[in-house]
Amino acid sequence: MAAFSSIQGIKGVGPKRAAVLAEAGIRTVADLYDCFPRRYLDRTRIRSIGELADGETVTVVGTVSDTRLENGGRGRSRFKATVADGSGLLDLTWFRGVHYFARSIAAGDVVAVHGKVAYFGHRPGMQHPDYDRLDRKGGDGPGDDELFRTGAIIPIYPTTEAMKQAGVNSLALRTIVHRAFRDFPPAFEEHLDAATLETCGLMPIGEAYRQLHFPDSAEALERARYRMKWTELFFHQLFFALRRSEERRGPAAVRFDHSGRVTASLHSGLPFEMTGAQKQAVREIYHDLRSGRQMNRLLQGDVGSGKTLVAQFAMALASDNGVQSAFMAPTEILSYQHFTGIRRSMEPLGLKIGLLTGKQGKKERQAMLEAIGNGEIDIVVGTHAIIEGEVRFHRLGLAIIDEQHRFGVLQRKALQEKAGNPHVLLMTATPIPRTLTMGVYGDLDVSVIAEMPAGRSPVSTRLCREGDKPKLYDLLREQVRQGRQAYIVYPLVEESEKLDLKAATESYLQLGAEVFPELRLGLIHGQLPAVDKESVMERFRQGAIDILVGTTVIEVGVDVPNATVMVIEHAERFGISQLHQLRGRVGRGEHRSSCFLVYSSFSGDARERLQAVASTSDGFRLSEIDLKIRGAGNMLGREQSGTVNGLRIADLLADASIMRSAREAAFDLVRNDERLEQPAHRRIRDYFYGKFRKRVELADVG
Repeated sequence: MAAFSSIQGIKGVGPKRAAVLAEAGIRTVADLYDCFPRRYLDRTRIRSIGELADGETVTVVGTVSDTRLENGGRGRSRFKATVADGSGLLDLTWFRGVHYFARSIAAGDVVAVHGKVAYFGHRPGMQHPDYDRLDRKGGDGPGDDELFRTGAIIPIYPTTEAMKQAGVNSLALRTIVHRAFRDFPPAFEEHLDAATLETCGLMPIGEAYRQLHFPDSAEALERARYRMKWTELFFHQLFFALRRSEERRGPAAVRFDHSGRVTASLHSGLPFEMTGAQKQAVREIYHDLRSGRQMNRLLQGDVGSGKTLVAQFAMALASDNGVQSAFMAPTEILSYQHFTGIRRSMEPLGLKIGLLTGKQGKKERQAMLEAIGNGEIDIVVGTHAIIEGEVRFHRLGLAIIDEQHRFGVLQRKALQEKAGNPHVLLMTATPIPRTLTMGVYGDLDVSVIAEMPAGRSPVSTRLCREGDKPKLYDLLREQVRQGRQAYIVYPLVEESEKLDLKAATESYLQLGAEVFPELRLGLIHGQLPAVDKESVMERFRQGAIDILVGTTVIEVGVDVPNATVMVIEHAERFGISQLHQLRGRVGRGEHRSSCFLVYSSFSGDARERLQAVASTSDGFRLSEIDLKIRGAGNMLGREQSGTVNGLRIADLLADASIMRSAREAAFDLVRNDERLEQPAHRRIRDYFYGKFRKRVELADVG
């Protein structure tokens, strides 16, 4: 039980240090054991400054030769430091937290810096690198500088600013860990069975912990990290495997026995041939709906790939089998867009489509609620208003959630609870690499639409400097003269001194008065009332607006085939996914379309993002690039990432091969012992239900 003792029992951890460590989640000795180093300094892998290449991410150790706090103008400041290692000089720059770094880094410090190299002139530099000071005194053990000279592998621990202010830097934390291992000798309980350890070639858990904190060699450290990553991913995948097994044993869902008049009419009325990927997705969905088991399927498709048509076939089958469908979208604009499109396609087939949003009048809303409750409405389209308590369905059999990553777990759960066991189809236009999909949606079946419908013209994407805008505006005028329309998108609605960006509202007025006085401009942003937003969008759809100026409110769902030009101002401020989504608003018709990424700065990650978007229109390829730049940790937002945020050491993108091995082992285990009842699996069962399951209690909603 020593592992569960308070960390105040460790020499050097008084009340103040204990408080800041508790804020970081370290309250007991066991928590300390689980505080894994974020990286390691291995002398054999440190790069010399003189051999650095532009664009590579490296670790460098050297001595700070000078520091300076500079004023960058407009009230901005930056902190700069120069590091020397005998082979050259490396410039370090911080634009945020400058006063903290100015207090923390001084000439003469020996530091390890980790970051991406960029050459400015003839000298290499790093912007906002991670840094650790290599201290000379290590308490009970050797200092960082002594370890580095002797060639030992130095663990670098994660620390918060509050910890550093309390004197708990990486060296201090390593000393505390050393004392914990000495004074509270750990007896780590193995939570995998002997057969799994042998079959998968895994290091015993106790040895893995020791090697993670005090590595004997690079090879031993690698084996320890593999063991911890594999175990972490195994229990995540075990969660998904047990969930899927439970669903298959659960109550039956409505069985959609046959395709009838509605399905046949929808198919025969199509003015085009569906892509092979769309047809395959429909087949997979129909197989689920006819199985008698609840469908839980994720439909992935890039911008404009035709996911909504696939969803319409699912709703047609639901109607043929006498049940209602609910289609939930994240915004008023997107809800109305889907309502209009679904009504246009499905009402001629004899179905009644209803719209339910939070902005409807009381009488209109009450009438809609009654129609839904008595079964007059076949398909209900709406926002989160669909999940409110007063909404009662006559017989809900299919729930479709579009852009599902924008809904919280509890919101999705509320929709599923509107019926006993409805089939659930989740849709997303955010392409997700296969490994990440397994980590985030491991218990869902996944359909991918990787083809674009015929007739979609490719969008030409070009980078533009601010100085290129006069030529760009001439191109917009020419497109309008030819009868086309355009978007101009800004990242903010109101002026922000912090970001120094043009606001959409001010730019709209300036463009209308000085640049395009002869054209019809419209303005749309998130602060407009819903009725005004829809009015602007309808005028744009009808061709009464030539250029729509707006913010990212047009990122998803806006479908105007006549719009052929997308101009994105301050493109360096947007992420890859946003840029790709915005670009998808053009190229939706037969006319050639263009997207212009206008930038005012072009350094660091911004350069990679913009060049990536300009180089390919493949959303899945872009998502992989994005993950390499940003990491997988919080790609879908905290409540959407399910168990991803629970990963302490594994990386879903970098550890794809480990994921496959762990997933295979977890699903094989459940196939052979679906309730983990066999004596050989007692350790796995006890750890899963005793510790792991609590961390992912909401992830079972998808």
